[in-house]
Amino acid sequence: MLGRMTATTRPSDARSDSLTRQVWRIPKAGSLARLALVEEHLPAPGAGEVQVEVQTVGVNFADVFACLGLYSATPRGSFIPGLECAGRIRRIGAGVSGWREGDAVIVLTRFGGYASHLNVDARTLWPLPQGWSLDDAAAYPVQALTAWYGLVPLGAAKAGSIVLVQSAAGGVGINALHALRRLQARPVALVGSASKRDWLIERFELDPRAVVIRGPSLAHDLDAALAHYNGRGFDLVLDAVYGEGFQIAFDRLAPEGRHVLYGAADFMGAGKRPNFLRLAWQYLRRPRLDPLAMIPLNRGLLAFNLIWLWEQASRLPESMRATLELIPERPHIGGAFPFDRAHDALAAIQSGRTTGKLILRLS
Repeated sequence: MLGRMTATTRPSDARSDSLTRQVWRIPKAGSLARLALVEEHLPAPGAGEVQVEVQTVGVNFADVFACLGLYSATPRGSFIPGLECAGRIRRIGAGVSGWREGDAVIVLTRFGGYASHLNVDARTLWPLPQGWSLDDAAAYPVQALTAWYGLVPLGAAKAGSIVLVQSAAGGVGINALHALRRLQARPVALVGSASKRDWLIERFELDPRAVVIRGPSLAHDLDAALAHYNGRGFDLVLDAVYGEGFQIAFDRLAPEGRHVLYGAADFMGAGKRPNFLRLAWQYLRRPRLDPLAMIPLNRGLLAFNLIWLWEQASRLPESMRATLELIPERPHIGGAFPFDRAHDALAAIQSGRTTGKLILRLS
């Protein structure tokens, strides 16, 4: 396990020189095998920036997709994966106010999070909620913001809404279930295994009739869940899977219902490289919607990539504030890996057997 990194500076001007950091860097997307732990120099923070010594990194599906080259926002050429982390402020650049060295912070990063230290725009920092650890902080923002953005600004979920949550035992799904409880909506949780179903029923005290295992009887089971709620259809589907279940769920939207798509986990394999033959077959067989047919049914499809919100830095503070108000619960951390075992963490994500959030720890 890696300990805290020690800054390397020249004695002549320690405040302006760079430090040596460790990062997980991939020279170009296409294979997880290319992702390597390397040392490199990090300059002093620039104007408007803060330098953070990282303690914990959040691990996401997007990290796998980015390394495989299947994520539309993947940088060209060499990059460091990671959209979130947490640590303590080490240095503050010119023009930054409201922060002090030593402050514990949540860090939102447009890639670059798999690092021992990083410089970030001060507008992308958030203080830790009271009583939270740095592990909690790193595990929260991506998945909680995804749940909030998909449910509220896009999905318009409210009291009484019947909401289908795909991958309900994952990080986004768990946050969505917390949010729906606070909104007094009526969730139907969709999971991939009986063990995850049992875990959700116990953790959230859900009615077993409203927790469905994805399988060959999906259409029948969703109809039964809707009948349990006496509903004519879903008011909202929150979907990170796409794949074969997409059309089944979309066809069960109520009038004015919205299908919100934010991922395509069904396209992710278990290998270090993409299986392009399988992907091509899945792509050719992907669900297709006719917009003209949607008009008389009064249904809608919305899709988003959360990285877009990362680029709207002026909106991040209000978005985080709204998310924490709706989902104040500490995240469920399903597994923690040492920083030098990032490959193991990414393989665990690919397995589909995890619950909650995975993190990397530097200390």
